[in-house]
Amino acid sequence: MLSSLLGGCRGVSSTGTGSRLFWIFLTLGLLGVSSDALAHAVAQGDKGYIQEITGINLIAFIYLGAKHMVTGYDHLLFLLGVIFFLYRMQHIAIYVSLFALGHSTTMLLGVYFNVGINSYIIDAIIGLSIVYKALDNIGAYQRWFGFQPNTKAATLIFGFFHGFGLSTKIIEYDISPDGLIPNLLAFNVGVEIGQLIALAMILIAISFWRKTDGFFRHAYTANVAMMSAGFLLFGYQLTGYFVA
Repeated sequence: MLSSLLGGCRGVSSTGTGSRLFWIFLTLGLLGVSSDALAHAVAQGDKGYIQEITGINLIAFIYLGAKHMVTGYDHLLFLLGVIFFLYRMQHIAIYVSLFALGHSTTMLLGVYFNVGINSYIIDAIIGLSIVYKALDNIGAYQRWFGFQPNTKAATLIFGFFHGFGLSTKIIEYDISPDGLIPNLLAFNVGVEIGQLIALAMILIAISFWRKTDGFFRHAYTANVAMMSAGFLLFGYQLTGYFVA
């Protein structure tokens, strides 16, 4: 059904307030692919702070978690892809909860059990998660292979990878074991707060856009742009792996 709606879409310009907001957001995501924000990196100032503090610092870690999510364009692009064609709030809540469950589980367990994965490899996989979702949105799997992957399972599984991407960076920064569990839980609370803030912004933009005549005309182009960002992130991280 989506392929029939989107198959003939090729334009790149959009009209209406919602479409302008959406394209501004997506452009920022594309520009940010080459930055460290998309690689789950923590800003240098935050990195030094994490390495220096000891004991329980709940407010600080809530802030750091929220900041990471709001500035993590790989998270946001995947989240955008997940909700792109979801209209009912209960459906959005299910998928966002699955994503949150996935990345929360692997982030907490990865740091607690010191399970580190090469950051370039995990971030390359995260780039592919964006590609996967964009292809799903344009109906590519049905056209190419004649089947539809389980979207809920895929959202949960890729959520696991997103969480490992964050846990790998935290491990690299040698967070103090003093107050580790409360601080990790606070960080995760911050991540979820940041995710809700980002989700609200995305929903406002895309809700306005859906009310315009340009939504279905340009939905194909938007998902191709997301797919391009995912491939760019994948190539960027894979290059880093081989040259590091």
